[in-house]
Amino acid sequence: MVGLVDCNNFYASCERVFNPALEGKPIVVLSNNDGCVIARSDEAKALGIQMGTPAFLSEDFFEANDVHVFSSNYVLYGSLSERVIKTLQSFSPSIEMYSIDEAFLDLAGREARSLDDTGQHIKKAVKQNLGIPVSVGIAPTKTLAKMANRFAKKTKPRLGVHVLDTSDKINEVLQFTGVEDIWGVGGQYTKLLLRHGMKTAMDLANTPEEWVRRNMRVVGQRTLNELKGIPCLALEEEVPLNKNICVARGFGKLLTKKTEVEEALANYVSIIARKLRKQDLCCREIHVFIQTNIHRREDDQYRQSVNLQLPVATNGSFELIRAANQALGLIFREGYYFQKCGCTAMDLVPAAQVQGSMFDTRNRLAEREVMSTVDKVNVRFGKDVVRFARQGCSGKWKLRQSKLSPCYTTRINEILTIKN
Repeated sequence: MVGLVDCNNFYASCERVFNPALEGKPIVVLSNNDGCVIARSDEAKALGIQMGTPAFLSEDFFEANDVHVFSSNYVLYGSLSERVIKTLQSFSPSIEMYSIDEAFLDLAGREARSLDDTGQHIKKAVKQNLGIPVSVGIAPTKTLAKMANRFAKKTKPRLGVHVLDTSDKINEVLQFTGVEDIWGVGGQYTKLLLRHGMKTAMDLANTPEEWVRRNMRVVGQRTLNELKGIPCLALEEEVPLNKNICVARGFGKLLTKKTEVEEALANYVSIIARKLRKQDLCCREIHVFIQTNIHRREDDQYRQSVNLQLPVATNGSFELIRAANQALGLIFREGYYFQKCGCTAMDLVPAAQVQGSMFDTRNRLAEREVMSTVDKVNVRFGKDVVRFARQGCSGKWKLRQSKLSPCYTTRINEILTIKN
C-alpha cells in the first residue's frame, strides 16, 4: 500500500504556526512581488477569493473582510517542509518527496485493519510536532492514493484520512473523481476523454486497453493500470538529477541601469552555482535573458536572450557570474525599463565526469576549495554572509515583499520570544 500525505493549505498553515491568533481567520499568500494570490486558507476560499486574484485590485475587499495578507516566505515554507519529512520518516523508511507539501510513503506490509490507525497517527504526529494539518490517502497505487487524499479533503475534512482497502471503496472514489482530477491526465487528454463521453475516473478505468494505448499511449496505459490497482509508478526515493537549473525573477521595481541588472543577475547566478554544487553537477552552457514589462503598453518593449558555451563545465560562482555578465553585455540595451532577467544552467554533467581542456589555465582545484569553504560558511552563519563583489548591496532589484513574516526557524534574530 502507498500513502500520500498532503499538507492542507500549506503556505497559509505555515503562517498560522507561529501566530495562533490567525486560527479561524482568512489568510492569503501572495506571489513574487506581492502580485497575486497563490495560496488561501479555507476561510479565504469561503469568501470567494480565487487563485490568481491580483492583490492590488483586492485591497479594499481584503480590508473589509479582515483578510490577513502575507508575502511569500519561501525560506520559512522550505524549512517547515523539511521538518514534515523528518516526521514522516518515523512512519516509513521509503519516502518520495513529491512537492514542498506532498510526500508518498511506502506502507507495504501493514495489516489492512491498521491502515486507518496509521493514517490517523501520521496526521496527529505532524500536527503535534509542527502545527501543520495534513490529509492522508492510502491505496494500492500512487494514482489511487492521490485520489483517496482528495476524497478525504472533499468529503471528510475533519477525519482527514481515507483508505482504499476494498474494491467498493476504490469504486466509490473512481466514481467521485472527474477525469480532469486524475493525476497524470493533463488538459489535452481531459478534452479527449470528455469528447468520448468519459466524465469520471470510473469511465476511464472501464475503457478497453486497446483504445487507451492507441489514444493515450504509454502514459495512458500506466494510468489505466494504476486506476485498476496495478502499481506502475514506483516511489522515487532519490531525487532525480536536474536537466537544467533556472533562476529567473521579476525585479521589485523597474530597472534602467546596466549595473543594477548586472547585480540582480549575479545574485541569481550565485543561487544556480550553489544548487549545482549541492547536487555535485557542472554546466557546460548558460542561457541568459532580459525583458521589459509586457503589461506596460506605454513603454517600449524589449526581450532578448543568448546562449553562451563555457570552455570547461563548471559549478564555480567565479566563472559562472563572469560568463553571465558577458552574456548580458551582448543583449542589454539602454533606454528600456527592465522588469525581469534570469539565467539557466544547461547541458549538466556530473562533476566527476567533466572533460578538461589542454588550454584551460584556471586553478580549478583551488577554486573548488574556495567555493566549498564559502558554502560551509554560508550554511553555518546564514545565506550570503560571504558574497561576491558583483552581487552588490544596493538591493534595488530585490522582490517587493511588504507583508513578509519573520523566518522563525532559520534566523536567530527572528526566533519567537516567549514572555511570562
